[in-house]
Amino acid sequence: MTSLTRMTALAGVLLLGLLAAVLHSGALRVMARAIIAVLGVKVVWRGPAPRPGSLLVANHVSWLDVVALAAVTPVRLVAKHDVRAWPALGGAARRAGTIFIDRTRPSTLPGTVREVAAALRAGRSVAVFPEGTTFCGPESGRFRPALFQAAIDAGAPVVPVSVSYDSTEACFVGEDTLGASVVRVARIRGLTLTLVAAPALRPDTGADRRVLARAAQSSLGCGGYHLAA
Repeated sequence: MTSLTRMTALAGVLLLGLLAAVLHSGALRVMARAIIAVLGVKVVWRGPAPRPGSLLVANHVSWLDVVALAAVTPVRLVAKHDVRAWPALGGAARRAGTIFIDRTRPSTLPGTVREVAAALRAGRSVAVFPEGTTFCGPESGRFRPALFQAAIDAGAPVVPVSVSYDSTEACFVGEDTLGASVVRVARIRGLTLTLVAAPALRPDTGADRRVLARAAQSSLGCGGYHLAA
């Protein structure tokens, strides 16, 4: 499939997703799977399946990380507040119960933590990218500990998930725009995205969220992104 054909198909998926977002809350997972399919991305999951009510924490490389996690497992996503404005996907995300976080307003973090904890207590898994931004290559960011408090408060397992790609063309960093990144991904032939789930961490009541964040990141192997073999 050529990049032009992929972009045309992707536009169709996004238009249908915009309509589906109005009709039902399951639109996000359906659309995420369709985006993966039309872009020709192979998603590989390794490791145990997370049990419902788990906090999934992953390193962050690309906007595709979000799409892949939504496609492979039923989760509520924690996303940056500007994802609300993404074409079609933003609307579907809102309908699917995505929890939006505004890291530029620290005063809102306690409310976000309470919202994540409530979802976990209700048996919904939640996925978050604690680095707060994307990284490419051997560089990685420190896992920010704030949202780990939600797992402690809810008594929920924390499942670290390593995200890696077999091409750096999939990275979405720096001054890159979403549009340019989508076009670049559409041109890649045979892109593979690998998700590896580490054994769940089960925090005790009163655990230190900073210690938990460090343990989760270290379990990913070198604490960050690595290019898939």
